[in-house]
Amino acid sequence: MDKAEQTMLDNLFKNTGKTLEQWIEIVKKQNFEKHGQILKFLKEQHSFTHGFANMVAMKSRGADAGSVENKDELIEKQYKGKEHLMPLYEKLLSEVLKFGKDVEVAPKNAYVSLRRKKQFAILNPATKTRFEVGINLKGQEPKGKLEAEKPNSMCSHKINLIELTDIDKEVIEWIKIAYDNAR
Repeated sequence: MDKAEQTMLDNLFKNTGKTLEQWIEIVKKQNFEKHGQILKFLKEQHSFTHGFANMVAMKSRGADAGSVENKDELIEKQYKGKEHLMPLYEKLLSEVLKFGKDVEVAPKNAYVSLRRKKQFAILNPATKTRFEVGINLKGQEPKGKLEAEKPNSMCSHKINLIELTDIDKEVIEWIKIAYDNAR
């Protein structure tokens, strides 16, 4: 379990007085068939925020990345049909791990989160032809390969890559700046 998930679980108990396991039991007694039904129930009947409702819904259905024991399975799933993008992931990860021993690599269902004290980047095989590096650099003007991300995205910026040769000094420097800022 990564630090962010542990914080969410701690705050769930602190805010509601019930553990995740207790909420899962409550949800399962309702026999909901769909994710949206669980969200609506928790938000309307128990005043949950979307983040907490989503976490409980995903956990109760076993549909979250944290419910997968073998994290390699998540990465395999991400690259199914996109195997040609795997060398980009491997190259970026090897470069990022050189930044320091405090880099946390947290595979999710659709991407890999790179964290320090907070998330500084994500590695995402976005489409069959495009790899995205999401980067958190709030306040940074887009320039060079660094593009602004849509408002309310998980990251403030992104860099699009198509092939291994797209990973150059500029790409690594942007990720390193985000890493340095995530203290």
